[in-house]
Amino acid sequence: MARQLDEQIVGRFPVGRRLRMLDVGMGQGTQALRLARAGHQVTGLEQDATMVAAARESLAGEPEGIRERMRIIEGDGRDTGVHFLPGSFDVVLCHGVLMYVEEPDPLLAGLARMLAPGGLLSLLVRNGDALAIRPGLSGDWSGALAAFDTVAYRNRLGLDVRADRLKDLTSTLAGIGAPLHAWYGVRVFTDTAADGAEVPADVETLLAVEEKAGRTDPYRGVAALLHLCGVRG
Repeated sequence: MARQLDEQIVGRFPVGRRLRMLDVGMGQGTQALRLARAGHQVTGLEQDATMVAAARESLAGEPEGIRERMRIIEGDGRDTGVHFLPGSFDVVLCHGVLMYVEEPDPLLAGLARMLAPGGLLSLLVRNGDALAIRPGLSGDWSGALAAFDTVAYRNRLGLDVRADRLKDLTSTLAGIGAPLHAWYGVRVFTDTAADGAEVPADVETLLAVEEKAGRTDPYRGVAALLHLCGVRG
């Protein structure tokens, strides 16, 4: 996903430009820190106090120049209008958040308002068109059968959450003024790997395969996750 995001950034903005970035639901700050290290000005927004503490601890161990380029705010991603003015960011990330939001459209509209004209909105969502893949490959036939007609599922944390369909999000992005520019699949072949599985010795080849599949039909359409990139008009 990081490679996909970098591809979109390089293709949209001048090389070397320091971008203003907002990471909504940043978790422990992995992506936000990566982008701050790359020279961008990054704001991370996260409502989970444990995650915020972990992100701040990671940031504290970075060189001063990186610490100065990143700030962390504890807050709800649905309240971006409380914290920021419209058009404040060149790039807005919202990765792995929508599955926890019952009604995502207001959140997405708020994120789009944060973008400057020509800004990039990056979403990572559970693929609602491929929910039967994981149970089917694991031999859970009743679970696979039930997954065809729903966007609800139980994740690996045991939480009941929801997925999004590409067609629906394409329509939503057009409606909020950030129409879909590009989309990728994420975790096409590796979604069934056990949590904590050992990283294989040929991990670079694995990543190359996943990256290729994530941009190639029909493989990307059955990925566990979708990475959608919209552009503010």
